[in-house]
Amino acid sequence: MCRNIKVLANFEPPATEDEVRAAALQFVRKISGTTHPSRANEAAFNQAVDEITESARRLIDALDVKAPPRDRDEEARKAKLRSARRFG
Repeated sequence: MCRNIKVLANFEPPATEDEVRAAALQFVRKISGTTHPSRANEAAFNQAVDEITESARRLIDALDVKAPPRDRDEEARKAKLRSARRFG
């Protein structure tokens, strides 16, 4: 899985449209094997990003999570700690 795609569900405040679109863009880049499509493929690439953004938003909004919402600052702190342990 792409390491740049972050968990977006169950946060307070909820994920922004920019965050959802960025995750969709990373996903399309990964499966297409390109970061910048050719002009011939640009329309298909952008359509895929739009469709995945919509699907991801619907999924995030539809999830019924029983756990309390996660705190963005706390999750960022944990990620930095994991990174420091991993890369020293």
